[in-house]
Amino acid sequence: MKKNGVDNLAFEPPSPGQRRAAPGLGGSQSQGSLGSAPSLESEEEEACGWGPCEPRVLQICNNAEGYLVFYSLLSVFQGIIVNGLINISISTIEKRYALNSSLTGLISASYDIAFCVLCLFISFYGERGHKPRWLAFASFLIGLGSLVFSLPHFTSGKYKYGEKLDDTCPVSNRQFYNATCSPDSKSSLSNYLYVFILGQLILGAGGTPLYTLGTAFIDDSVPKHKSSVYIGIGYSMSLLGPAIGYVVGGQLLKIYVDFNQQVRTDITPNDPRWVGAWWVAFVACSFCTWLLVAPFSYFPRHLPGSQKIQAEKISEAHSAGQGQKNIGGSVTDFSGTLLSLLRNPVLMCLVIAAALEALVATGFATFLPKFIENQFGFSSSYSATLAGVVLIPGAALGQILSGILVSKLKLRCKSIIKFIAITCSIALVLNSVFLFAKCGNEPFAGVSETYNGTSTFSNLTAPCNENCHCLRSVYLPVCGTDQIQYFSPCYAGCSSVHDGKVYSNCSCVVNPKNTIGNITNGAVAGKCPSRCTVLPAFLSIFFLTIIFTFLAVTPTTVAILRCVPDMHRSFAMGVHMLFLRIVGTIPGPIIFGVAIDHSCTLWSVDECGKHGACWVYNNHLMAYTLLGISATSKAISITFILIAFFLYKPPPVQTCSSQKNTEIETSVQL
Repeated sequence: MKKNGVDNLAFEPPSPGQRRAAPGLGGSQSQGSLGSAPSLESEEEEACGWGPCEPRVLQICNNAEGYLVFYSLLSVFQGIIVNGLINISISTIEKRYALNSSLTGLISASYDIAFCVLCLFISFYGERGHKPRWLAFASFLIGLGSLVFSLPHFTSGKYKYGEKLDDTCPVSNRQFYNATCSPDSKSSLSNYLYVFILGQLILGAGGTPLYTLGTAFIDDSVPKHKSSVYIGIGYSMSLLGPAIGYVVGGQLLKIYVDFNQQVRTDITPNDPRWVGAWWVAFVACSFCTWLLVAPFSYFPRHLPGSQKIQAEKISEAHSAGQGQKNIGGSVTDFSGTLLSLLRNPVLMCLVIAAALEALVATGFATFLPKFIENQFGFSSSYSATLAGVVLIPGAALGQILSGILVSKLKLRCKSIIKFIAITCSIALVLNSVFLFAKCGNEPFAGVSETYNGTSTFSNLTAPCNENCHCLRSVYLPVCGTDQIQYFSPCYAGCSSVHDGKVYSNCSCVVNPKNTIGNITNGAVAGKCPSRCTVLPAFLSIFFLTIIFTFLAVTPTTVAILRCVPDMHRSFAMGVHMLFLRIVGTIPGPIIFGVAIDHSCTLWSVDECGKHGACWVYNNHLMAYTLLGISATSKAISITFILIAFFLYKPPPVQTCSSQKNTEIETSVQL
């Protein structure tokens, strides 16, 4: 074991402010008895390895930079799996395993449920333990959860799809995927729901130490003015994961799901019955994540020099009754520490503000593609690409930039809170981009436009298609030569199709304004192109909005770590993450989803007459609704930040004699 002496705190010259006691960074501490002389034993800096095996080559990584590399890699893989692959695979899983959206919503929420249940306990008991080995265990759980999530593919047999849909008029004996109205029937495939939930629960358990103990270990191991840079880099890497997940997962969905069984198929990825190879990336990521178990296991309990770094830091904990004291592992210690954190008004204001910002961020991360798709008339895939180009680089840039600014300016806790308030206020002003980004709906027959005056609004059936027996459950939009959009070729009254894209002899298309080749009364597959031209301006301003929103993320984390006593930092991160889920990431997508559904003007109807997804939205109402939710949340968030700023009281400056007494007491504890 590598040893290195550290100057005893009792003989260091006093400096302004309150000295922090060196708490041992999670290890149990021996308390000197009253009246005994201070211990002058030097502290150990542990080597990288396992037991007596400490190879020299491993010592290269035995520093904060080496730890940050592996912390970032784990953040990337966790982001790939949880926020990338699962999100992009949900619709495919619905189709493959006969699940509805409410059940897949339960799958998505299972991760946050596990996180909420475990975060307080892991952050409390992990504070006194070996944090890097907690992350080794987290790496194992994330890999295991990813593998469990992919298991249904290997046990559910080969995918079987129904007959191809005939979507022209007239047609008889129409069937859609061999579907029949049998509400009481339930496929055995839906039982795999529980396997997906189990996988998500394991992933949630694995993600908990990463953002609580892992972040606290960074703050333990680097000087105060550098921790914001390290935390910002680590957090930005967690955003790189979803980007990789979307790109890789999207490409794999173009490969047929059963390619590993050498199954041939006559359908293409454009066919609505297609199911892509959603499972491949989960298997690959599980083994990649397991490779991180060994490196984290080799890291010591404290990095070299971290004990001295902690001894030299000046406490900035909120001084209103927040005393520094060791914590044990009893239920009384747990409840007492939790109560003291909940009574810290600065901490709770920052936590609630961060949760409200997360509510808006997760809401936009979920529904920005839908907003772009409906406002500007793009396809789902292209809208998701545009959203990713804006959200991910903007969020990463904001977190890294804020970490650098806090570090270079060497901001103290009160100045950091002021910085957060300024950035959030600018983001609130930029959020008004939704006022001019709204675009009107294109003409839609039976929704916003009548069938040449022969029908009423919100009625897809008209004399020109009433004999076609069209299915409301089949949404295949086409754009007529009259520049009006129709629900499907059937509802446009089209009786012929050419190359699967161009339809002719459409009885509902009258007064044509252009032609498709030599076809006048025809239609082309897809929505009518949007005439809205504000997309470049919207994306530019919204990109700035994302940057200023995420400029507050890293400083908020740093402020939370600063405003609590040293021994409570990991637990404070647990409280932070708990509120972040309960108030922010869990209800955020739900609130945004309900608000967007409120702007729906045309719902899908299945074979049994039940309403499903929304096909057409009121674009103006959607824009105003999203603006209202985001502006209200941000305004409340800024209010809590300002309250934290005015309530925060730094520790009082001690006199020379009191500093010496404090240092002697610290030496006794060590």
